[in-house]
Amino acid sequence: MLAASKPDWSGQYARRVRLTDFWERLEQVFGRGYARSIAADHSFAELGDLTIEQAIAQGVDTATIWRAVVTAYPDRVPVRLR
Repeated sequence: MLAASKPDWSGQYARRVRLTDFWERLEQVFGRGYARSIAADHSFAELGDLTIEQAIAQGVDTATIWRAVVTAYPDRVPVRLR
């Protein structure tokens, strides 16, 4: 009997930002109401002019989305959340 091979997940969690973590970070930076407004209304150049909601719906990695937020709002995002 052959042993089933396990997928190699090493390092993938570190590169990805879980969706719940993403929303928590966005709300920490902008507040709950404004974070949802930015997610729905702001088009990010780094995301090909998609909004956060559109990017999530299209399967863009949340770490990539977060980097776009940091790029667009460098003065708002604290260093500890980058």
